[in-house]
Amino acid sequence: MRPNPLKPRLAAGGCAFGTMAFEFFTSGYPAICREAGAEFILYDMEHSGVGFETMKAQFACCRGLDLVPLVRVPSDAYHHIARALDIGAMGIMVPMVETAEQAKAIVDCTRYPPAGRRGAAFSVAAHDDYSGGAVTDKIAEANARTMVIVLVETAKGIENVDAIAAVEGVDVVWLGHFDLTNFLGIPGQFDNPKFHAAVDTLVKACKKHGKTPGFLAGDEKWARDFRAKGFRMIAYGVDTLLMQGALAAGIKLLQETVKK
Repeated sequence: MRPNPLKPRLAAGGCAFGTMAFEFFTSGYPAICREAGAEFILYDMEHSGVGFETMKAQFACCRGLDLVPLVRVPSDAYHHIARALDIGAMGIMVPMVETAEQAKAIVDCTRYPPAGRRGAAFSVAAHDDYSGGAVTDKIAEANARTMVIVLVETAKGIENVDAIAAVEGVDVVWLGHFDLTNFLGIPGQFDNPKFHAAVDTLVKACKKHGKTPGFLAGDEKWARDFRAKGFRMIAYGVDTLLMQGALAAGIKLLQETVKK
């Protein structure tokens, strides 16, 4: 089975940088992202409405590119998590994680027995490239490569983030910054002391338990600021906003030539 190079690097204290996709699911998109330097694509299934068949094709397009396909599944339901892994995702992000018990249940869905409860589909699914080989080896390799990213984005999640980060099998604790401000009662107020305190609490919990803090950076300032705060896994931008921002800058330039 193909390894996931990001997982051991992050576990050793390193960094991983990539991007997030909500809308652009063409066959060439992974190659475009890799050529730009992205090490992973985090695909969204929570808000985009995209289905598993589209995701399966995208994961296949990441093969041979040294690009790690990750996906934010719609929920913590077993059939969402296990299906995403069976079709080729090397890691899953689960939204709205609020307790250690929930985090443990999520990890269980990603691990084969006796470590968890993931159902077996060897040699007939994309996750092992439809290959033969010893099942015991595949189980060990799959458990070792699969990344579990828990998205902490509520006040309750922050209250319990130390216990969440302590759960064995959780690799990344991702800050859901916008939803967090909503749940804290300060929508969009990223300079509010409540938000900064929550960020510090999450980073502290990750450092204490040897986990990686993750973040979606919308621009250069956010990227610099959150790297300085200790975030080591960062998705830079969302496909739609990156395209829209670049196009807006070009159109503005052209409009200014007319004004002159």
